[in-house]
Amino acid sequence: MGHRERRRRRPSGPSQITAKLTIPFVGEISGMWEPADAERSAAWELYLELVTRVSVEELDPDEGFLREALSSLYTFFNTTREILRRYGPDVAPPLAPGHVSFGVLAVTVLNRVLRPVLAQWHPRLTAYESQRPAGRDPVAHEREWEHSDALRREIAAVRETLVSLARTLQEVANVSDLIDLPSPRAPRAPGSPGTGHPPPPVGGPLTVRRVEHGRGRRLIGLAA
Repeated sequence: MGHRERRRRRPSGPSQITAKLTIPFVGEISGMWEPADAERSAAWELYLELVTRVSVEELDPDEGFLREALSSLYTFFNTTREILRRYGPDVAPPLAPGHVSFGVLAVTVLNRVLRPVLAQWHPRLTAYESQRPAGRDPVAHEREWEHSDALRREIAAVRETLVSLARTLQEVANVSDLIDLPSPRAPRAPGSPGTGHPPPPVGGPLTVRRVEHGRGRRLIGLAA
């Protein structure tokens, strides 16, 4: 059977959208975005970075690790700069008043949202972490920090901006929602209502069923 070459999906999506970003403690920027193909591709890459990081996950008061959240924001900062460099001027064209681009949105998030939080809180948290006694659990030590609640509020505000950015990028890249994914359902036991399968017999020895695959064998299940 011949090998079929897989075709790459060309960037597609709306010809224009209204983009809005809320900047914590500052205000809101908005404008018309008419994305070029390079911007759509860059939007997908940045969207993927956002939805696979702790930065867009809600940090509950009694859960999460502030160091992990800050490290995720720091890594996202560097990754965003790499994407801007890779795509170059095509994602930051000259704009008419009232318009925005991928470059405008990305750099605004870097300089107005992430940089202030990282510049203020990264050294403060690092200084506190250096005081942790040997053998002390780092999570327990972190939660005793007097500034932990303040940092959590800052991270929550940043998260709101990043989620709104992710929604805008999702629309421009013309892809499905990868943020609010459905929760997996717990598997039903055989014989429970609605499965359509009778309960397994009780007792009897278990035998291993194997299937030949090429030169090796693969375990595929157990049977009574």
